[in-house]
Amino acid sequence: MRTPRRATIRDLRLAIDCLPRSTRIAMLDGIRSNEIIVGAYTDGGGICPMLAAHRAGGRTNFISFARAWDRFAFRDSRIGVARRATDRELLILRSHLESSLIAEDMPDQDLATAVAEHRELLARRRRRSGPAGAASAERKDRDGSERPGDRDRSRELRSRHGWAWLRVFRRYEDYEQALERVYAERDALDRRDERELVG
Repeated sequence: MRTPRRATIRDLRLAIDCLPRSTRIAMLDGIRSNEIIVGAYTDGGGICPMLAAHRAGGRTNFISFARAWDRFAFRDSRIGVARRATDRELLILRSHLESSLIAEDMPDQDLATAVAEHRELLARRRRRSGPAGAASAERKDRDGSERPGDRDRSRELRSRHGWAWLRVFRRYEDYEQALERVYAERDALDRRDERELVG
């Protein structure tokens, strides 16, 4: 079950992802150059992130973002008097805006497509090199099964900081989702291999 705090951060991220790209870029510019507040559209010298984006050129009226921003900022209390956003709140907002833009720019290629392309490449290489080349290209895994590709260097690189096959994630939830996709793809490939062996 999600805690209220995580729920509000997740809701804020969802609202950010729903904003148009130009508004997210304008909001990043706006929160850097204005005093940002929570609980109101404007108050004294401060403005909300949506108004900051509007003034920076992101002409969008997106009320769900404003509600998510206030719920995030006032997560444990009733919405009261407008106040200046804390450094932590601004850091979270900036991080999620940047992460949303980065995620949008990344190619949308799933693991199954990458695995299929890799297997196709190995099959072409084996066909070109013939039976002798195929035998030398195959590697053995720890359990003795054939493993395509480079030799297993996990033991050698285990202590090296930063060595991994996944990209860097800013949020733990994104990392968990990526792992779930990897496990699901692995299970699907295992089931397909079992069907091929049986059939």
